[in-house]
This record gives sequence, C-alpha cells and structure tokens, in this order.
Amino acid sequence: MPQSRTNISSGSPWEATVGYSRAVKIGAVIEISGTVAVEDGQVVGLEDPYVQTKVILKKIETVLIEAGASLKDVVRTRIFVTDISQWEAVGRAHGEFFGEIRPCTTMVEVARLIAPEYMVEIETTAILEN
Repeated sequence: MPQSRTNISSGSPWEATVGYSRAVKIGAVIEISGTVAVEDGQVVGLEDPYVQTKVILKKIETVLIEAGASLKDVVRTRIFVTDISQWEAVGRAHGEFFGEIRPCTTMVEVARLIAPEYMVEIETTAILEN
C-alpha cells in the first residue's frame, strides 16, 4: 500500500517558482529542505555563524512540530558553511540543540550559498518511531 505524502510549505513564493516544498513527509520519514537564517524577509545574524545556526535549527524544530515530530526524531543533519574555519561556532550551536540526541551529521564548506549573507544552510532528515 502506498504511503501518504504531505508537502509542508513555508509560504515562500520561491516554492512554486523553483518547485520545492519546505518539507516532505512520507510515512514515518520527514525530509526538510535546506534552511537558512531568514525571518520576515531579513537575514538574521549577519556575519555570525553561531546565531545563524541557532535561528536555522529553531526554524527546523518548528517545521518538525508541524509535521508531528520533534528534534528527538532527527537522524541526520547536513550542514553547509561558507567558511569552514567557523566550524566550532556552528558546531556549538548544533550541539545546543542535538547534544543528547546526537544525529549523524556532515559539515562541508561550499564556495557560496544562494545569497552572500548566508553563512550556514542546514538540511535535516527525521524518522518517526512507530
């Protein structure tokens, strides 16, 4: 029997233009798209990767709750940074959210993200327990 699919929207006009969803839930699996530190159309934490990471993870937590999950259901995070020398600040913020949960994670440096103000972008996978 096919699993039901739920697309979760952020309301961003880019979702329709680019053809993506903020998150997709199929059965027990929730995939959350790359998330950046934007609130009310403004980048939060300019030049501060620690602040950007905290804002991002709080946004991810909100989406998880909307999908019927929590941070405890996260099994993987993928962290993209524009300056790997800032890994400790990003890692410290990640640890504040996931220190006890300890999902698999990857942090990689990329040449740039979609806007120069973004220093961090994070994707997440969560799996609900039955």
